[in-house]
Amino acid sequence: MTQTATLEPPVPASQVGRRQRRFGRKLRSEGRSAAWLVAPAVVLMATFVLIPIALTFALAFTNAKLVTPEPISFIGIDNFTRLFDSPVFWKSLRNTILFAVFVVPLQAGLALVLALLINVKVRGVNVFRTVYFLPVVTSMVVISLLWQFMYQPDGLINSVLRTVSGGVIQGTDWLGNPTTALAAILFMSIWQGVGFHMVIWLSGLQTIPGDLYEASSLDGASNWQNFRYVTWPGLRQTRTFILVTISIAAFSLFTQVQVMTQGGPLDATTTVVYQSVRAGYAQQQTGYASAISLVFFALVLTVSLIQRYLTRDKDAK
Repeated sequence: MTQTATLEPPVPASQVGRRQRRFGRKLRSEGRSAAWLVAPAVVLMATFVLIPIALTFALAFTNAKLVTPEPISFIGIDNFTRLFDSPVFWKSLRNTILFAVFVVPLQAGLALVLALLINVKVRGVNVFRTVYFLPVVTSMVVISLLWQFMYQPDGLINSVLRTVSGGVIQGTDWLGNPTTALAAILFMSIWQGVGFHMVIWLSGLQTIPGDLYEASSLDGASNWQNFRYVTWPGLRQTRTFILVTISIAAFSLFTQVQVMTQGGPLDATTTVVYQSVRAGYAQQQTGYASAISLVFFALVLTVSLIQRYLTRDKDAK
């Protein structure tokens, strides 16, 4: 027997038109729903990111002040000329760069060491993870106030030094001494932020396949060789993220300075961000503060691009 093919009757044009109209209404409805869902995020981004950035670029070339009866006028690059002629700016820039140069490798390295130590399956390891991460969830203001008391001449740190050294080392006024003030803030900042980056390193370590370590052990590799040829290459993306985030946080140093030293003594702890906030609010020079913010933006962008270039995947095409 032969089976004959049956042809379906053609769909009427009116029915095709109704289907197309329903499909179009459905697309428009989904588009409106998507727009309503995205609208809050767009409004928030425009209000707190895009508009402030645009205002910063605009005000940097004006004589705008926070509270003044005088109208705003365009003054060109006068704010930038004043900024680059200011010795306080160069000192704040030096302090910012010094802080970043030391905090980035020290915090990243210490966090990696802690992550390697707790990346084991033993009882009680979760307790250490919690203890290391506890300073991260504590307010930076609270941490700064606590360490400010510890750094006082009669505080805990000097008391420990005198006890351990038998009275030989009396300590100093750590935050009141221009030589030690920035180093004191640096040490406290590393202690406070190391737990967060330890968790990031730990997440990267746990993505490395265990088969690689087994194969390396079968080949007789030592612990250092395992780290050099297995662990470190497997952390390529993780270390890029950590270096960028630590650098941005280091260049944005403000809260510790505001709470502990207010930029002193003798501008020894003044940073670019602190100078910008002080100029914009304490001195009410909005245009000048905007110029400082633009310079800070250019600095952070340059450092981030350099880090991205140095840590790029050279094998990727």
